[in-house]
Amino acid sequence: MSLDRPAAPEELVQLCQFLGEPANDLAILAEGNASIRADAETFWVKASGFSMRDIDSGGFVRVNLAHIQRILDFRTVSDEHVREVLKSSRADDTPLMPSVETFMHAYLLGLPEVTIVGHTHPTALLSLLCLADAESIAAQRLFPDEIVCCGPAAAFVPYVDPGFALANAIKNSVEDYVHRYGAIPKTIWMQNHGLIALGKSAREVQSAMLMSVKAARVWLGALSTGHRVQALSDEQVSRIHTRPDEHYRQKLLWDLKR
Repeated sequence: MSLDRPAAPEELVQLCQFLGEPANDLAILAEGNASIRADAETFWVKASGFSMRDIDSGGFVRVNLAHIQRILDFRTVSDEHVREVLKSSRADDTPLMPSVETFMHAYLLGLPEVTIVGHTHPTALLSLLCLADAESIAAQRLFPDEIVCCGPAAAFVPYVDPGFALANAIKNSVEDYVHRYGAIPKTIWMQNHGLIALGKSAREVQSAMLMSVKAARVWLGALSTGHRVQALSDEQVSRIHTRPDEHYRQKLLWDLKR
């Protein structure tokens, strides 16, 4: 890392190392990425090709938010144009290229009260995301702590090409979710691809990631019995989602000001 370049925030570095930790089974090799708002105009995102397990502050690129957000108004963009946009979006003098998923990070970091985003490919969750009825599973909840950490449901995105097309598909899914639930989703399931968690702190992202993986394992275990899975009812989900004591517990879990 050049000495005259600002360093990525330690919160982002530690989040990536956590997401890349093999014991968590969230991402391997150069899988996954994460981002965090730097200020009103820029954000940090993992550079392409870096492993999250071993990344340090030199493995990130600071990007101009508005520069990336403008291209999301286009319907289609060529691969060549995408690369040029990513190159020209860099806020600092660096040879590193922002992740191809920078477009989705720019959109998500522009949402109200979202300051940090993580994206991984958990094995257990991918097992569900490859099922034909994955969208139905994403809309259900099996136990209370899944609601506390991951919200009343996950937003769902049918498979599309990673990068620019995925960012637009995520935008459509989030808008549908907000219309239905009146809130920003805490997790986004991407068919045949992976998981996104977003929030105000790294601990919020971590808790949503870990609880999503636990829920996926519970689903796989329940489905393997051959019996009908009993999900929580809409009324039961709403009760947990709106309880004041659960909101207090959320803030403790996520290290937010109370």
